Amino acid sequence: MHIRGCNKGFSHSSRTELSWWCRTRRWGRRPDLHVFFGKMPSQNSLKACDQDIEDIEDIALSSGESRLLREHIVPHPRSTRTQLKGSNNNESPCDENAVGDNEQRDSYVPGTQSIYLKTWGCSHNNSDSEYMAGQLAAYGYQITDDKEKADLWLLNSCTVKNPAEDHFRNFIQDAKAKNKLLVLAGCVPQGQQKSDYMQGLSVVGVQQIDRVVEVVEETLKGNSVRLLGQKKTSGRKSGGASLSLPKIRKNPLIEIIAINTGCLNQCTYCKTKHARGDLGSYPPEEIVERAKQSFSEGVVELWLTSEDLGAYGRDIGVSLPQLLWKLVEVIPEGAMMRLGMTNPPYILEHLEEMAVILSHPRVYSFLHVPVQSASDSVLMEMRREYCVADFKHVVDFLRERVPDVNIATDLICGFPTETDEDFAETLALVSHYKFASLFINQFFPRPGTPAFKMQRIPADEVKKRTKAVSELFQSYHPFTHKLGDLEDVLVTEISHDQQYYVGHNKSYHQVLVPKQENLMGKIVRVKIVETGKHFMKGVVLDAVELPHIPMPLPKGQVSGLTSGVPKVEFQKQSQGFPWFWVGVSLLSISIVVQAYRKFNK
Repeated sequence: MHIRGCNKGFSHSSRTELSWWCRTRRWGRRPDLHVFFGKMPSQNSLKACDQDIEDIEDIALSSGESRLLREHIVPHPRSTRTQLKGSNNNESPCDENAVGDNEQRDSYVPGTQSIYLKTWGCSHNNSDSEYMAGQLAAYGYQITDDKEKADLWLLNSCTVKNPAEDHFRNFIQDAKAKNKLLVLAGCVPQGQQKSDYMQGLSVVGVQQIDRVVEVVEETLKGNSVRLLGQKKTSGRKSGGASLSLPKIRKNPLIEIIAINTGCLNQCTYCKTKHARGDLGSYPPEEIVERAKQSFSEGVVELWLTSEDLGAYGRDIGVSLPQLLWKLVEVIPEGAMMRLGMTNPPYILEHLEEMAVILSHPRVYSFLHVPVQSASDSVLMEMRREYCVADFKHVVDFLRERVPDVNIATDLICGFPTETDEDFAETLALVSHYKFASLFINQFFPRPGTPAFKMQRIPADEVKKRTKAVSELFQSYHPFTHKLGDLEDVLVTEISHDQQYYVGHNKSYHQVLVPKQENLMGKIVRVKIVETGKHFMKGVVLDAVELPHIPMPLPKGQVSGLTSGVPKVEFQKQSQGFPWFWVGVSLLSISIVVQAYRKFNK
């Protein structure tokens, strides 16, 4: 652990406190930790602090005190928050009399504050936010949707597109204007650690979400903490924080499991690689245990997510189909599993097995396979590691073998090397396959990527191409032939206008049904009476009789806790010989023997 800061002006009372929940956790090896005490320092003022401190105890203890590390530090709850007037921004953070413009938060009761959590981006990010919310709530913090009344904002960011980062930056500026404490998370701070607008703010890295309580605690005290290291198992990158951590599901009926993080590609336009890094997979048994726990808590829909589902397990000697067969065994009747995104190169060798798995009655016949462009020359410049023929083979193979399979795909319009002929090939691909789900994106040059330095196509031309493919997509209606069909639909959500319940059929097509009592979380048989571009509407005929499924947790309740008592063993303990307890026993015997000898002299 390495800490940068100043050891001037801090007494024993400034010792970092850990809560009961944090103290009883096995935190393991701490990656790089940067702490700035007192006011949040500016970039210039950091130059005044040139002394490296090798451990947090060097700050907490005076020179005459022991510097032995203690794993368990007894917390001393403090009284009320003290408001201190700030001075000018030119003060050095090394000045013991300097205070920040914000509140000096060294007097507070840990775990009593409210936290506003905002998430951008993919389902992996949403899963991370659910885990962070669960840990904070288990510790005692209140998770609130009211950002105005919240004591601290936790912002979980997405780095895929410029607009998402712009929105994230605007939230940071808004929080500063309102004097709100901030903790940043997600791919933007992880991949752009030196960005000016994030300097002096606390950051919890994408693989450090199991330590969000520590970061929030220090931030509430007025310190700036950055945890950005990678988790490793036996010297290799792991999937990340434990899957057994407590979480608060955004939808109590849906469990999102990130089965791996990072990827094996080096796409020239992608910024996510900078944040999530290389492939790191969770062992199948951990994923299966999380799924089993979720189903026991009333979950009826399991989402598997990652940056590239098809690459799962290549770093640990297993394959995606091996994992999926294990999960299929534990999915109860009345529940469904949805697979996420996979790039073409890593699913090609598994197509036979994938066709069988997608045909299973408890697995949605759905797969997200991004093509990005139908031009081989553009794909080569993107470093996508496949050709258009590979993508077509995936789609044709699955459409032939999986009844009514739903293949969703992505397009990038206006990549710097895309010519008119290249774009025409993309239009022809869409026209041929008529995808029911098509995600159309303009090219956004992301700083730090090879494509950022490429000569760009004029913005007007990019917009023109985006409009052209959008009009083509809107010109066909994929569900017209479904009118009058009978469909079994799993109901899990409420429509945005709050007028309907939302369910999905076997192909994961959206079906709207009336908001009738006791439909939520159930499979119902409906007759399709109306179709639109993105949906079908059905009238309920009857509910499908199914074995008993547990009631879901109330919305906002922490998953993984028993009777309101936080689970301590978030990480699996070693099943080897209990050397620790042997050592404790021998030490106890030694103390007794020494005492006996002393009193019998």
